[in-house]
Amino acid sequence: MSGDMLQIFSEFLGTMMLVLLGDGVCAAVNLKKSKAEASGWVVIALGWGAAVTIAVYVAGSMGPAHLNPAVTLGMAIIGNFDWALVLPFIIAQVLGGILGAVLVWLTYLPHFKETKDQASILGTFATGPAIRNTVGNIMSEVIGTFVLVFALMMFGKNTFTDGLNPLVVGVLILSIGLSLGGSTGYAINPARDLGPRIAHQLLPIANKGNSDWGYSWIPVVAPMIGGAIAALLYIVIT
Repeated sequence: MSGDMLQIFSEFLGTMMLVLLGDGVCAAVNLKKSKAEASGWVVIALGWGAAVTIAVYVAGSMGPAHLNPAVTLGMAIIGNFDWALVLPFIIAQVLGGILGAVLVWLTYLPHFKETKDQASILGTFATGPAIRNTVGNIMSEVIGTFVLVFALMMFGKNTFTDGLNPLVVGVLILSIGLSLGGSTGYAINPARDLGPRIAHQLLPIANKGNSDWGYSWIPVVAPMIGGAIAALLYIVIT
């Protein structure tokens, strides 16, 4: 496998792992008769932080482990990534998100039959706002993604003990989730939201409702804006 193809595959594999473990904790908390049912937001935030850490370890030996189109865009803007690979990376990330969501569905298959709340089922796959307000929801995702991408860029200015970086990234995700995630569920990653939402649309999930495509553009567009703003600020200050 060529170097570029290996990197693209690493984004697919890493994003699959990210969504499998991240949406997996959402399933554990949201679905009926799960042993973790109703264990709350802190468990979800911890689960997502751990998911990102594991996914970065998985993908990082083969590529840059962006696992997020907003990160890929930001790194390209500051000149740390080849523009020719931006679209292939994003496609791989979305496809990885779809597969990860399919694996979550298979893991919790009998629990979907026990869960009647359509919002809880969709929330296992994709994000949604606590209060539906277009401007507020966009701002929440822009700010959360700005923090993510800008912090990742600044991490590059620091020296970490070999192998520690993924743990620091996991702490960053945990911090964003606990501090900024209560408004929209902190997608902060178009592939993390769009891939599983596509899976929700296509899979024969018991008791599912609609996939809320009316909201779906926000966790795709707003993180890309946040990532671009982070990159521009990074260029200005460095």
